[in-house]
Amino acid sequence: MDLVLNIFKLILSIISILAVIASKLKVSNWWVRVFDFPRIQLLVMATLAIVLFLLPSSTFNAWNLCFLALVGFSWFYQARKIFPYTVVAKNEVKHDKKSSPENEIGILVSNVLTPNRHVEKLIHLVNKLQPNLVLTLESDKRWEDQLSVLEKEYKYQVKIPLDNLYGMHLYSNLELKDTKVLFLVEDDIPSIHTTVILPSGKPIQIHCIHPEPPSPTESDTSLSRDAELLIVGENVKDAALPTLVFGDLNDVAWSRTTRLFQKISGLLDPRKGRGFFNTYNAKYLPFRWPLDHIFHSEDFLLREIKRLPSISSDHFPMFIKLKLKPENGQEDQKEALDKEEKNWTEETIEKANPNILTI
Repeated sequence: MDLVLNIFKLILSIISILAVIASKLKVSNWWVRVFDFPRIQLLVMATLAIVLFLLPSSTFNAWNLCFLALVGFSWFYQARKIFPYTVVAKNEVKHDKKSSPENEIGILVSNVLTPNRHVEKLIHLVNKLQPNLVLTLESDKRWEDQLSVLEKEYKYQVKIPLDNLYGMHLYSNLELKDTKVLFLVEDDIPSIHTTVILPSGKPIQIHCIHPEPPSPTESDTSLSRDAELLIVGENVKDAALPTLVFGDLNDVAWSRTTRLFQKISGLLDPRKGRGFFNTYNAKYLPFRWPLDHIFHSEDFLLREIKRLPSISSDHFPMFIKLKLKPENGQEDQKEALDKEEKNWTEETIEKANPNILTI
């Protein structure tokens, strides 16, 4: 039994330590960047390893103490990364209890999973929550046809049916103006950029994105994803209008790229201080992390945010309601990049050879 526990402890320790090393490497290979995702799971693994090290039957020689110190460091490293998204952390976005329908916008974001046949589950959520905007990702022509029942209520639509898992549909019951469909980095991965007119008549900018993830089945590196996020961040940092960026970013909130995106853009994350809101993988509880995001400028206050029930996709849908109130005392989050961050941003965008730099 002791041998089994020692082997298990050793495996947990090695993974915990390697995960920290991988996070520090400034390379985009998928097998390195994959360690950005399961920080909650890695924290649990490090905790188990520490418990095993501290069992009464454990021997405390120099080798074990060295491993324990390294695992302890990895525990604090992972905990520090995810702490801002726990309920004990400070809220980045203020909550507003007062309703103001003319200046509010409700958004439902759902990666529907192309082969998923349960369209009725998404339609039920739309009818129940009545969001102003509905963004579907991975939606193809079949999904478009079955979602046509929404078009009576949602008179403004942007339809990009694709069979490559990057189809995108936007339904809005608010007027859309100056709509652009762009392929920022990859020729077959679209994004939607448009202006939404609130009931009060005030305009806001929205950017709907779904970049390519680093994985052995889709992209060998995170280069395309990183470049798309950074390009959008650079374009919205000096936006003249209140701004929203949302979609399946195929990146977690605590990754280097997403944190740099926030730093460049100055956009706020309403999840901070409220929870992880893990949207992927809906089918496997032990392997979940936050992939679907809604970032916004400091012009908005939070009215409501929640992860929605499963629609039989591998992603849970997300719902958020925001209130436009420019004079709300929230801090401007834009920070000056240090030299290393600036160089990495420029190099990443240049290496990706994007189609478009200015949205």
